[in-house]
Amino acid sequence: MSKLIYNLDDRPSTPGEAIAISIQHVLSMFSGTVAVPLLLAPLMGMNIEESGLLVSLVLLTSGIATFIQLFFGTRLPIIQGASFVFLGAFISVINYVKGFGDKASAQLIMQYIMGAVILGGLAEMIIGYTGLIGKIKKYFTPVVIGPVIFLIGVSIFEFGAPKAGLYWPVSILVMALIIFFSQIMGNKKPVFKIYSILLGILTGYLICLVLTLIGVFQSGHPCYVDFTPVHSAPFMQNPVDLVFPWGLPKFSFVFFLSIFIGYIISMVESIGDYHSCSYLCDAGEPDSRLLSKGIGAEGLGCVISGIFGAFSNTSYTQNIALIGMTKIASRFIAMISGVILILLGMFSKLGILIASIPEPIIGATYCVLFALIAGLGLTQLKKVDIDKDRNVFIFGFSIFMGLSVMAYFKGVHSETSLSAPGVFAGWNYEPRPVVWPGYQQLADIINSIGTNAMAVAAFVALFLDNIIPGKTGKPLD
Repeated sequence: MSKLIYNLDDRPSTPGEAIAISIQHVLSMFSGTVAVPLLLAPLMGMNIEESGLLVSLVLLTSGIATFIQLFFGTRLPIIQGASFVFLGAFISVINYVKGFGDKASAQLIMQYIMGAVILGGLAEMIIGYTGLIGKIKKYFTPVVIGPVIFLIGVSIFEFGAPKAGLYWPVSILVMALIIFFSQIMGNKKPVFKIYSILLGILTGYLICLVLTLIGVFQSGHPCYVDFTPVHSAPFMQNPVDLVFPWGLPKFSFVFFLSIFIGYIISMVESIGDYHSCSYLCDAGEPDSRLLSKGIGAEGLGCVISGIFGAFSNTSYTQNIALIGMTKIASRFIAMISGVILILLGMFSKLGILIASIPEPIIGATYCVLFALIAGLGLTQLKKVDIDKDRNVFIFGFSIFMGLSVMAYFKGVHSETSLSAPGVFAGWNYEPRPVVWPGYQQLADIINSIGTNAMAVAAFVALFLDNIIPGKTGKPLD
């Protein structure tokens, strides 16, 4: 890794520079964070006003959780945001509450989700602040963490090219610009590396905006920039209405069990994120105390998110990748990013304006950032003896099984030709959830793990690394 431009305790020379760099971080995680409420709101039957409020609450709590992590957690520049890991659990809550019939409503669903988020956050706080994470860290050697980090990057492929492919001309241009600014011009003048993501996104956005204004991109086109939601949105949220906005939370142990597996997966991912971020920030390997404080802080952030009527938060990998690309590891930048997220949550029009960035541009950004994360996972092999067959096998087998088991549970399988049996005819998709009459809650946990490549890889690598003789991976401490 090349030398950092700004270290952890450094500040950019001007406020304008600090704000511009921070905007890059917000833009990098904005689409993923907003996608969670936008996916779930229609399933709950929310109207436009309720959906807009949910988006604002998610942004607000992402900023608050970022401050908690920055000042009371790892103190690394890690941005927090809503996670896709919990989508399955939230959808199961939605479907269950809808079974209540006429009593079901979006507000009631959110009350149960709030309760589950708060309980899960409290459990995560206990696991973190009691030091339990620190006690088990010795099991997380590079041959365990490496595949998890690698799959954090690789598993996001569903949101890379598929989004970019909605309109390749714009997405390819954005990817080319980011690579050009960060990897070519950035080696000559660091300023281009600092603003590489922002320059790529802004250029793509301006092109889309101009082509929209002159009528080339019509409504319905993937790159059409629609300002209608900005005009109709309220300017600012009422702070009084942000605490328990959906009503008092309702607590269900069944829903807690459903969501807790999401917290386990999130903690596994976050441990990998802490190591990645610490490595990129030249801060060395995180110790037990840092891991404990980080997980505890994430739990506290989730409790507050539940109180404010939003979803569970976790560390955002794309922002860690941005540190690696820009070589800027300043805590001050993370703090400004948190302020921007809070402002976006309070000022609705600003948030919706950023949400108008076309999906092909966001997909292009993902393609570049998550490639770096996958590469960071592979660098963990430097810390073990790769001449040992057992290390290479564990690393490779856990990655393969993570992807392959996920494909099995999601129902990806080959289809043979009817006219010529045994001849490959294509791929079919039929989910294969575990159904266990009388023990469906346990089945749901198995399904949650099986559909998450990082979780499968973590469990496979942990198991093999501790039963196969000759353990040579240095514990990540």
